[in-house]
Amino acid sequence: MVIIMVKLSEEMKVAFSKVKIFPVATASKEGIPNVVPIGFCQLVDDETIWIADNFMFKSLANLEENPNVAIYIWGPDTGGCFQIKGETQIVNSGEKFEKMKAIVNAAKPGLPAKNLVEVRISEVFQCAPGPNAGKKLL
Repeated sequence: MVIIMVKLSEEMKVAFSKVKIFPVATASKEGIPNVVPIGFCQLVDDETIWIADNFMFKSLANLEENPNVAIYIWGPDTGGCFQIKGETQIVNSGEKFEKMKAIVNAAKPGLPAKNLVEVRISEVFQCAPGPNAGKKLL
């Protein structure tokens, strides 16, 4: 399957940069949902997000069965909220993995950084209440 990637707008990138903890949702192949707070969620470029797997258990199992993920972007300083959806790839060796591990260890020495979950952004939706709630933005 070919994933059509979309690029976040400048406004979305600014909002993303202001979030400290990211609710990240996954689902098993049977559709059983799981959502966890993630502290290390980094925008690598306009269409790619890196998530560090430090303590994932159910989320990682879900992503191995079903690579789809949703990330909720909101905080007191974001000026609104939106949801990013994408397809993931789990990376546990190589240049990208080593770079993520170094970034995590520099920020919080001792965290395991077991896997890099690379998200290719495919859709963005409006989450603010009102007539445009749920509207596809990208």
